[in-house]
Amino acid sequence: MATIPFLLRPTGKDYLWGGSRLNEDFKKNIDMVPLAETWECSTHQDGPSYVASGEMEGMTLTDVLKAHPEYLGRRLSDKDGLPVLVKLIDAKENLSVQVHPTDEYAFLHEAGQHGKTEMWYVLDAKKDAQLVYGFAMDVTAEQVRESVADGTVEKYLQKIPVKRDDVFFIPSGTVHAIGRGVLLAEIQQSSNLTYRLFDYNRTDKDGHKRRLDVDKALAVANMKAAASQRQPMRVLRYRHGIATELLCRCKYFQTERILLNTERCREMADVPVQENTFQVLLCVEGCGTLFCETGDAINFFSGDCMFVPARCDGAVKMHGKATLLKVSC
Repeated sequence: MATIPFLLRPTGKDYLWGGSRLNEDFKKNIDMVPLAETWECSTHQDGPSYVASGEMEGMTLTDVLKAHPEYLGRRLSDKDGLPVLVKLIDAKENLSVQVHPTDEYAFLHEAGQHGKTEMWYVLDAKKDAQLVYGFAMDVTAEQVRESVADGTVEKYLQKIPVKRDDVFFIPSGTVHAIGRGVLLAEIQQSSNLTYRLFDYNRTDKDGHKRRLDVDKALAVANMKAAASQRQPMRVLRYRHGIATELLCRCKYFQTERILLNTERCREMADVPVQENTFQVLLCVEGCGTLFCETGDAINFFSGDCMFVPARCDGAVKMHGKATLLKVSC
């Protein structure tokens, strides 16, 4: 069996704050209302993705990587599965104010699970859209606990206006929340540990308030004032038919933006295949075709996600006009 890229199909999540844009804009065809998140590339037990092309179509990505750990690359094939999770998120309403633990805390208190560091790439944002990024001032655990109890915790939070193409890095321990009207891609550690600090006293469809995790949130939260968030300088690097820029690099993942435009070229753009790591390609705008030297091809459209194994058989190239996020480790 040839080692070639393959298309993925996501698992959907119907959290109460979600909207309908993932179905409307990206044609996900997932029968959920609301559709808050799609887990595009995931081996997490709470929402695996599935292979949607080729000989392994219908298998979970989890089972594929268990059978072929070499797809992860030399750096990761001896470790415990895929280390990242890639999502699309549609926040019709505000997400809860929350925080994620470090690996060290999670291993100790959450039965050996991983912590969660993440990044956001904003795909669209309505006028006046905001997000929460840390505290606006130094606070104490007691101050936060009291303000959560009386519903005034927002006075301590740093709120930042957001617009299309913004990038935010959210290390574990950072109190944060996506605001209403924001559509984004999230790249994170493969973890579903979230400690909810405040949820605007909302109730679910059964009339119950959602659980808060105040004690755990305060145990892991960074109580210092967060640095004012400025967009980092980004440098485009050009080659024939393609431009790339680094959005984020941390010890857990690396994310680049790819601008593909070969419409006026007869040649195709190269996708360098690496021996050390896999690549996840998430198309966030436009469309194109991914070609393999074996003769296989994948037509992709906005919202599609592809997995490129380490050490593919032969060259991989792309043709089309599209914007993609490339995730690797």
